[in-house]
Order: sequence, then structure tokens, then C-alpha cells
Amino acid sequence: MAERFGGRLLRLRPSILAAFVLLTVPVSVAVLAVTYWLNDRAAQANAHELVERFRVEAIRNIQTDFDALKSLMRSAAVVGGEQPSFYFDNRSIPYFSSILQHSGKIVSVYVGMQDGSFRQSRRIDPMVDVQGRPPPDGTVYADRWIDSAEDPARADHYVFLDADGQETGRTIGDTTYDPRTRFWYRTTVAADTLTITDPDAFFALGLIGITVTAPVKAGGRLLGVVATDLTLTDMGQYLALRRVSTGSLSYMLNHQGQVIAASDLSRSYATDRDRIELTHVTSLKDELPAVAFGARPRSRADGAIYSFEHDGRAYLASLSTMPEEFGKRWQLFTITPLEDFTGAFRQSNDRLLLFGLAATALQILIIYLLSGVLSAPLERLARKVTKIQEFGQDDLPPLTSAVREISVLARAIDTLDVAVKSFSAFVPVGLVRKLLESDQKLELGGHSRFLTIMFSDLESFSTLSESVPSQELLLRVSAYLELVTRTVDEEQGTLDKFIGDGVMAFWGAPALLEDHAFRSCVAAIRICKGMDQLNASWQDEGLKPLRLRIGIHCDAVLVGNIGSQRRMAYTVLGDGVNVAARLEGMNKEFGTRICVSHNVYKEAGERLCVRPVDDVVVKGRRAKFPMYELLGVYGCGSELEPTTEEVSRAGLTRVAYDALVADDPVLALQRYQKLIEAFPDDSVARKMVQKLTTDTVA
Repeated sequence: MAERFGGRLLRLRPSILAAFVLLTVPVSVAVLAVTYWLNDRAAQANAHELVERFRVEAIRNIQTDFDALKSLMRSAAVVGGEQPSFYFDNRSIPYFSSILQHSGKIVSVYVGMQDGSFRQSRRIDPMVDVQGRPPPDGTVYADRWIDSAEDPARADHYVFLDADGQETGRTIGDTTYDPRTRFWYRTTVAADTLTITDPDAFFALGLIGITVTAPVKAGGRLLGVVATDLTLTDMGQYLALRRVSTGSLSYMLNHQGQVIAASDLSRSYATDRDRIELTHVTSLKDELPAVAFGARPRSRADGAIYSFEHDGRAYLASLSTMPEEFGKRWQLFTITPLEDFTGAFRQSNDRLLLFGLAATALQILIIYLLSGVLSAPLERLARKVTKIQEFGQDDLPPLTSAVREISVLARAIDTLDVAVKSFSAFVPVGLVRKLLESDQKLELGGHSRFLTIMFSDLESFSTLSESVPSQELLLRVSAYLELVTRTVDEEQGTLDKFIGDGVMAFWGAPALLEDHAFRSCVAAIRICKGMDQLNASWQDEGLKPLRLRIGIHCDAVLVGNIGSQRRMAYTVLGDGVNVAARLEGMNKEFGTRICVSHNVYKEAGERLCVRPVDDVVVKGRRAKFPMYELLGVYGCGSELEPTTEEVSRAGLTRVAYDALVADDPVLALQRYQKLIEAFPDDSVARKMVQKLTTDTVA
């Protein structure tokens, strides 16, 4: 059921629903959108506040932790300055042990003296060998010392301890280790003050880390350097434990943007012998830090929070430089997914949105059900009318309705359905459908058009009808006509009429076809293949086969509605129709199945496998024209391709025909006889030999 609005047809039920939606949905959407926007703004403000709080607290905590390590190193330096001999013997090792146990982040405390001696208290990794051997079972700590470089018996001493400080073993080995050559020692001596080194390799620990150092002086003279180590892994774990949210990432960068530590504990450095190469934050495997680093605003104040998007997700980030008193120009780089903070708000918004959508959907459903009481039967009637217009064969059930007007309309449409189906049983439905699709008016008249006409007929049908029971013959002819009708329709042809056991069809009208000649040939081959299958099944039942003959011709003919206003037919008229019918009849004379004209060969010859038969004359025409036998088509599947035998037969026939065209009947006769020798059952060759022999004798 539809009415016109703005030049378009509107359906009844959608119109009712659309009116309801236009009146109620915008209000609901506006309320939901405002609530959603306010909640999202509140969530983002909360996220900025939490990120800022984390940034400030993280920098303060990192500085506090490093200040504690600095304080310990200052105290150790003061002890060495007050007691210059303290670090020259092993009295200092228990002191270092107490500092080591001050914090789990410290992995080693040691001193290197100007005479090359070295004393250390360190943690032990049971998986790392010491002096080429694994440490004793249960070892947690180790005390280590190396005597002065001037001592000829200089050795590297290890005393292994368990968690309670009880000895688990000892080892002594040769060494070339000289603390004075190490990076931490040289850096401290050059700075002449308490120092935090850049990342370096810990020779004894086999680790990468940072060292907090302080020079030991007495009377203004440098005695040595005290130091404590913190690994990059420990720094990464430190950042991992202090994440602003579950999905956030934190990086400690140096002033060049190289990663010192990462909260995801990813390896951010490479080692080349004793040299450490830090990875720039933009060169990490994860591209998110690079995107965040590149999105940082250059004009904002240090530590300002900024936002960016990556892979469809929103993020907050900040890049803060450690305070000047920290002693290093390090930067804390934090990246946080906005959804970590807005998730709860968005869940609430999503629930609100779902509730609003559910309420709206429920209202629409109620309106839909109510409108269906009226519109559903009308829509079913509209579908039934459409089926009738499309000549659909589906039987739709009768419609009953409590509404009187709809019930009367339903009965009228049922009557129309019966009438159309009865009529379409006698008039070709395909023809009517094509006329409708081509928008051609149903009125008398026609026009000239170049198209292809096909005639098919059953050989000796009259004789067969005298010897075959009428019911059986009717069924077999119906199967043949069904095959022709279906095939013509599949190849976009128009079935004109049945003439007894014959069929007339054409291609190129009412709808234009560029390849109408080729399609007609494909249809002819398919029909012959289908007849072969029908004959095979009939012979299995003990029935005689039916032999089919087809003629095809292309020509300019008159096509249109011919007849009277009371009765008309869409057909073709002209000399081309007579030629096609004549070609169909020529099959009987030459024993062929499909004969095509030279016009067909010109239109689609490169895709056809044909052989010349003879030059024939059509009644009413003076001039002869070449006739060909169609053996197969190319490019439509192997089942339609000509066989090797057919290709050979076509080649030999063309050679003989060329001699005939050259007006050399003797040579032509010899070649046709050669063709018979190769193919004794070739009816065309026998016919031509007979004709040439008769002409020669005459």
C-alpha cells in the first residue's frame, strides 16, 4: 500500500513508523547525547587530574629514592674521609653489606681506591657464574675484595653468604680488574662530586645499570670512589609498580630521548663489547611510544599533559624533566590510554544508551504491531499483485481479513491471478516479459532491425506420428519443445511461435544483443546436445530417437506487433525468415543437423567451427549464397567445443569446397572422395560427389 510523496511511492507501514520516529526519536537522542557528552567530559577531566597527580608523585618518589642513595654515598664518602684507612682493608665490607640490605633495588655497594684495590658487597644471581663456576647452593650475597695493584700476589677473593649471612663457600681467582679504569670511577674523578652515571655494563655482575658514586677525599687528596649500583631492570620494575593505570606505559629517558628504563620491562639497549647503546624511544618495537613522542607539543610547558590518537584509540601523555637538583637531565615519559579512566563512565553511558535504545525500540515495536493490523494484509495483496505482474508461478495462499474492503479486494485479486495464469499457459510468458522489460508500447507497428532467426524441426515427424501412439508422441514432443524453449530463454533469445513440431525463435529483439548471431549458434549446439541425451534415454526405453534439424540466418527484417487491435502477435517478417526456414529444410537434403548462412558466419565466424556445404538458392531469390554446417562453438565450455574428428572433417571439407569455388570440379571431386575415404559416413561429401559426378556426366 503506497501513496505518492514528492514523486516517490511510500509504503504504509514504513510511513507510520517514520512519522513516529521523526516525532519521538530526536528528543530521545538529544537527551542521550547531552548526558553522554557531560559524562565523557567529566571522565576526561578526571583522567587529566589523575595523570597529573601521577606525574608529580612519580617524579617526587624517584627523586626521593635517588636522594636516599645519594645520602648513603655521601655518608660512605665521609666515613672514608674521616678514617682514611677504613677502605684499604676488609673492615669496610660489613659496612657495605649493611648499605646493600638497605634497599632491594641496590645490587652492589663497593669502593675503588687510588692504589687499585677494590672491595664490594653484592647480590648473587644463582644463574650467573662467578669466576667460571656457579655459586654454591643457597648463596644470596657475596663479599669481594681485590688487593692493591702494586701487590705482586694480587687476586680476586669471593666469600659467598646465604640469606642469614652464613658462609656457603669461597673462591679465589686471578684478575686484571682495575677499578681506576672503569667508567664509574673515571666519571666521578672527572666530576669531582657526587654523580649519577649514564647506563653502563657492570663488569662483575654481568648486568646493565646506573651507578651513584661519590669521591672519597682526605685532606683534599682523592683516596678513591664509593659507589652503589642500580640495574635498568630494577628501574623498569620500579616504574612498573608505579603505573598510573593498568594500560599505561612509563619510560625514563635521557636528555637525548634514549630509553633508560621501561615499565613494560622491554629491553631498550644493545651491548657492543663493553659499550652500551641505548634505544631511542622512537625506535622501540612498539610504535605507540614513537607516535606519542612525535605528538608532543613543542610550545607547552614542561610536563604539560597532551592528547593524541593511535589506531582509533585516544591517549594522554606527558614528558617531564627531572628537577635540576636531581643531577641528571632525565625525563619521565608517560603514556596512558584514555579509556583506562573513562571506561567506567563509558560503561555507564553505554548502559544508558542501551536502555534508551531499548525503550525506543519497544515503542517502535508497539507502533509496528499496531500498524501491521492494517498494513500487513494490504502489503500481502501488493506482493501478490507484483507476482502476477512478474508472471510468478508460486501459489500464494488466499487472504482473509476482518476488514470488509480488504476482503473484497483480496477476492478480486485472486480472480485476477487465476485469469492471468490461465492466459499465460497459451501465450509465451518470456515474450511478454521481454516486451515489458524493453518498455515497448503494446501497439501495432514495427521497425527494421538486423537480427538472427532460427528454425528447428523434427525430421520425418509425420511418418513417426503414424507409428507411435499419440500420447507417447505428445510427451516426447513436449520434452523436445521444453528443451528448445528453455535453451532459447537461457541464451536471451525470443521464442516466436510453435509451428506443429517446429519452433521459430529470434535474437536481437525486443532487447538489443551485440552477439545475437553467436548466441543463436550456442543455443543450437546446446539443443542438439540436449536432444542427444533425450534420445539416449528413449533408446534405453526401447523407443525410436527423434532427429532434429536447425537453420539459422542473420538479416534485416521487420520486427514488431503485427495483427489487429483485438489480436496481435510480436514477430518478425521478411526475406530473412524465409532464408532461415530454407536452411532448416536443407539439412534433410545434405544429412546435416545445423545449417547456418554466410551472414551468420560473418557475424560470429571466428568463434564457430563450421564447414562449407554448398551454395544454395532460396525461393524468390536469384543469387546463390554459401551455406555452412555448424559443428561446434569455442569459448563456452568443453561440452560445446568441436571434437578432433569434427575439426578434421571441417578442414578437409573446406579444401574440397575451395576447389569447387575455384571452378575446378575435377579437383573438387577428388577431394570430396578423399573426404569419404577418411569419413565414410559423411553425408555432405557423398551428396557433393553425387552432384559433381552428375554434372561431369552431363
